[in-house]
Amino acid sequence: MHEKDLQLLENTFKKYYFDHFDLIQVPKRTSEREFGYQKFNSGMNRHLPIKSNEELRLMLVTNIPSDVYCSNAYYSFPQLPMNEKDWKEADLIFDVDAKDLHLDCRKKHSCIKCLSCGEVSILQKTCPKCQSKKLNEKSFTCLACISAAKNEITKLIEILTTDLDVKKENIQVYFSGNEGFHVHVLGSHFQELGSRERSELVDYLMFRGAIPETFGMKKFKPQRSSFPEIDEVGWRGRVSKQIFGSKSKRSKVITEIISKGYPSFQYNLDSMKDILGVKIDPSVTMDIHRIFRLPGSLNSKSGLTKILCKDLEKFNPFLDGCFIDDEKIDVIANSPIEFTLKNKKFGPYDKEKTSIPKYAAIYLICKGFANCA
Repeated sequence: MHEKDLQLLENTFKKYYFDHFDLIQVPKRTSEREFGYQKFNSGMNRHLPIKSNEELRLMLVTNIPSDVYCSNAYYSFPQLPMNEKDWKEADLIFDVDAKDLHLDCRKKHSCIKCLSCGEVSILQKTCPKCQSKKLNEKSFTCLACISAAKNEITKLIEILTTDLDVKKENIQVYFSGNEGFHVHVLGSHFQELGSRERSELVDYLMFRGAIPETFGMKKFKPQRSSFPEIDEVGWRGRVSKQIFGSKSKRSKVITEIISKGYPSFQYNLDSMKDILGVKIDPSVTMDIHRIFRLPGSLNSKSGLTKILCKDLEKFNPFLDGCFIDDEKIDVIANSPIEFTLKNKKFGPYDKEKTSIPKYAAIYLICKGFANCA
């Protein structure tokens, strides 16, 4: 990273933590959690104990981290190496990321940066300048991506509350600061689950490993009465709605299912996971020692804030998650994609000098598409 870029980022992040420390959420049972941070151009610092708001504020303004993290786990000795921490329990956390949804719109707002010559161009398989295939794909998330991620969050909350008896007031939804959302489940009856049990929970939420017998289809002599009614709760109800469509079609569809046989029904169930299952990152939920981005902190991939979504439907991350000021900054911008922040459109830019608000300049620099002029 260029020295001028580094200085701008550090000064901006430090000012943010001075001006917006009220957004930082120091989690409950702070002294039982592990904290960590990264600095620009350096590695991770982990196994840090923080006991109060004052200690956290001192860490932020002294070290000027690019990213700040906190464990979802509770330990007796959070400052010790992992095998000596004495794990107690951990909150459930789910990660829904737009890039994992494989939406068609991503082709329109993604581009490549060549790792060989640094050329930036629209999405293609080789660098148009040097023909290298060593490319880094970058994306500017759009509102359609955010809307699709919100749909997954809605599905997740519905299953957690109706199937798994999680209280809605114990669920917190955060914009991650980049391309998706984190869902925190606090104080639930899943707190003491280990990685294996959380893996089974993930399978349930993602609708993986479903078997026909659960939904009425047997290998030998299937009975019509075994198939679920359309108004049943849980997965039987969701699957019946997907298969039958309506009560009036149920009998006819069951006849077709039985005639096609068990393997066909298994195939249909496997196909449904992409429609009915929640698209979450399994590794995130299963990891009981992971440290997560601290709510209220900045994301170095964008300069946006990990922020609580008080009204998920109305939440606009490119407005509600953008807290950096609008001081004019001169940059050399090289971005073939247009993007919107704080209801203002920017780009595309073709290796040109431009004066833009600091929040837009930081966004481009964080993504690797601009340098200080």
